[in-house]
Amino acid sequence: MINNTELIFIEEKTFNNNVFTKDPLTKGEYEKCTFVNCDFSGSSLSNVLFTECEFIGCNLSLAILAKTGFRDVKFKDCKMLGLRFEDCNDFGLSFMVENCNLSHCSFFRTKLKKTVFKNSKLNESDFTESNLTGTIMDNCDLIKATFANTVLEKADFRTSYNYSIDPEINRIKKARFSLSGIAGLLEKYDIEIDNTN
Repeated sequence: MINNTELIFIEEKTFNNNVFTKDPLTKGEYEKCTFVNCDFSGSSLSNVLFTECEFIGCNLSLAILAKTGFRDVKFKDCKMLGLRFEDCNDFGLSFMVENCNLSHCSFFRTKLKKTVFKNSKLNESDFTESNLTGTIMDNCDLIKATFANTVLEKADFRTSYNYSIDPEINRIKKARFSLSGIAGLLEKYDIEIDNTN
């Protein structure tokens, strides 16, 4: 266990092209910091708290997120394959994602209310038992993503595609879908939908 007196506090610092796979990020609190083209792949971000930080063009694939805190964090143009968000510190967990690849990620039982995913890939990601109330999936590819006992109330999927969501095992009240995406709600019935008259 880490003694709190050993944790560092870093504010408003920019990290450019750092390779944290060789020299891991120092554990502590990072506030309003920017990480540009940094490589965190496979490294440990355990017990690190990021508040109002921005990750741009970073590789976070397979990083270890045990008790990692993301509060008001933005990820843009990042590679984030295979992350286990359920291991994060869930207190104040909030982030937005733009133009990122989050394929094979796990959000099992994660509370992600009103989270924005924009222009991103979430192929084969797992949202089982997560809470996505009010979440916006804007132009996201959700091929083979898993939704089971997921709360999707008031979520917006209108511009996303390739999803398969079973209304019988998910809560979708007031969720928004486009006409072209209706097939993704009916897939298990093995019916054909023809939009010609």
